[in-house]
Amino acid sequence: MRTGRVAVLVLGCLSALTGFALLTAAVFLGWAYFMQRDGGHFTSPREHFETSESALVSEKVDLFEGADLPKGFSTEDLGRVLVRATATDPDQEIFIGIGPRDEVDKYFTDVARTEVTDVQFDPFRPTYRQIPGTRPAALPGTQPFWSASSSGTGTQEVRWELQQGSWTAVVMKADATPGLSVDIQAGARLTFLGPLALSVLVGAVVLLIIGIPLIVAGAIGLGRHGPPQPHPVAQIAGDGTIAGDAHVPWTVYPARLVGELDAPLSRWLWLVKWLLALPHYFVLFFLGIAFVVITLVSGFAILFTARYPRTLFDFNVGVLRWVWRVQFYTYSALATDRYPPFTLNRTDYPADFDVDYPVRLSRGLVLVKWWLLAIPHYLILALLAGGWFGSWRAGVTVTDGTHYGQPWLLGSVLGLAVTFSAIALLFTGRYPHGLFDFVMGINRWAFRVAAYATLMRDEYPPFRLDQGPCEPHEPTPHSGGDDSGETSPERPRT
Repeated sequence: MRTGRVAVLVLGCLSALTGFALLTAAVFLGWAYFMQRDGGHFTSPREHFETSESALVSEKVDLFEGADLPKGFSTEDLGRVLVRATATDPDQEIFIGIGPRDEVDKYFTDVARTEVTDVQFDPFRPTYRQIPGTRPAALPGTQPFWSASSSGTGTQEVRWELQQGSWTAVVMKADATPGLSVDIQAGARLTFLGPLALSVLVGAVVLLIIGIPLIVAGAIGLGRHGPPQPHPVAQIAGDGTIAGDAHVPWTVYPARLVGELDAPLSRWLWLVKWLLALPHYFVLFFLGIAFVVITLVSGFAILFTARYPRTLFDFNVGVLRWVWRVQFYTYSALATDRYPPFTLNRTDYPADFDVDYPVRLSRGLVLVKWWLLAIPHYLILALLAGGWFGSWRAGVTVTDGTHYGQPWLLGSVLGLAVTFSAIALLFTGRYPHGLFDFVMGINRWAFRVAAYATLMRDEYPPFRLDQGPCEPHEPTPHSGGDDSGETSPERPRT
């Protein structure tokens, strides 16, 4: 890889990843803004509170107390608080008030009251703190310091615009006598969610506009230096003659996955391969982000041109090739102790993956094959490959931190097979060839589906567990044969 193109790709990945994160945050904030119902408020369930004292008092709420509001931010941008209270006795007059904490404390000097310190809603369980006192409270409705208040029978409601300072909410009888039994519902309207969502969305769009072109530019640069397709597929012309390389047999599917079992293998090295592969996981984290972006960009290109841009195609095939080499070395096969190379290109490594470049792709299939048509394969591979295939979502590759597309041991058929192979290595120093062929078959199925789901081919993957280190061959066309032009069969390898 060339350092400049790698740097462009990494910068693009970081920018796009941040952009996608901000885009997710913007969607959540926008959803929260529009979900403010009940008069534009988030509201809690209506719950029952009671006290034998004169009043229920909330804890102190500080809103930018002693601090300056952010630049361009006013108290009007903070939002609004809603408090509703209904007395258990429908004839009882109740009072709701919100006032400055200092003034409320003066009002309740030496007055017995109950402070609600905490509320759990599932199940509902309020926590109270009793504050003793000997003096009766004055009538709350006559006090001038309330910022917002309401008094009367039935349900009383206060809507208070948030203001900078330290505040307390109070619920009590209007005549200030002891003993209170009420149902209270609280709510809030956060008016700043809308502007905040818009600001975050703008930031996300800017970062994506910067990041996606950088990723595409880096992928084009890296894909341009990929090798030409090494295995052309023979085609039969209209007159029955062979076009292309007649010596290359057809394979079952135009995505080829191969792996040669090394011998001898270390008995214990597999125990630490997760650690040795960390540099690859780090690189594949960025390549995985680029893979997602390039797949999306290529999908739009196919939709409008019916072609997969060749340099982008070579880049994405190179990413899958890199993934397969790391998986072959680590916990999708454990079939070699040779450390994987850091390259997208084909090498002499014992594991390789390649996909024939499609001359033309269906525009319509782009919209459905990666999620709808591939569902049967996803269901089967969920059982066969389990955690390995759990790294594929909606036809694109994602990363899960330290374990990039590795099987969950004992969580799938592949995981069990690799686990048994590791145990055999530990005690016998040998990798059972039957298990290796089976492991290759599952991986081969998964990578064929990956090539199909990530828009590289239109041919539907076969429901076949083609085992063994190499791809099986379908009948090989030839120019001889009988007058009918039919090809002579070649027994496929199983």
